[in-house]
Amino acid sequence: MNATDSKSAQQEIIEEFDFFDDWTGRYQYLIDLGRKLPPLPAEDMTAANKVDGCQSQVWIVVSGDADRLDLRATSDSAIVSGLVALLLRVYSGRSAREILDTDPAFINAIGLGKHLSPTRSNGLASMVKTIKAHAQRAIGQQP
Repeated sequence: MNATDSKSAQQEIIEEFDFFDDWTGRYQYLIDLGRKLPPLPAEDMTAANKVDGCQSQVWIVVSGDADRLDLRATSDSAIVSGLVALLLRVYSGRSAREILDTDPAFINAIGLGKHLSPTRSNGLASMVKTIKAHAQRAIGQQP
């Protein structure tokens, strides 16, 4: 299990974003986070892994079971890759139940809800919905 739970991960994200005085710095930080994502192999960039509802292309690959789901993801957009990196910190390595029970409160806490374009906000919501759908399926597959 990750050293922190999803609530702690969200608190860390909020504290990191509080460090910046303006949105120029926050956007740059998002872009930097996205650049640090490990590359996703081309064979994982399939239609089955692609997130619907995103203007940018986003792929989320989920492995594991209801006890622990590990997420890998990437996007063709620098800022969206940063959003992906934040979601991975909150949701990857968690149980399916924890994923389903965790609302991404950090999004509004750091001001992303107000500062993202409507299309990016919709895409972010689609990414969360996709992650939660994987968790729901993992619970449904329990013996």
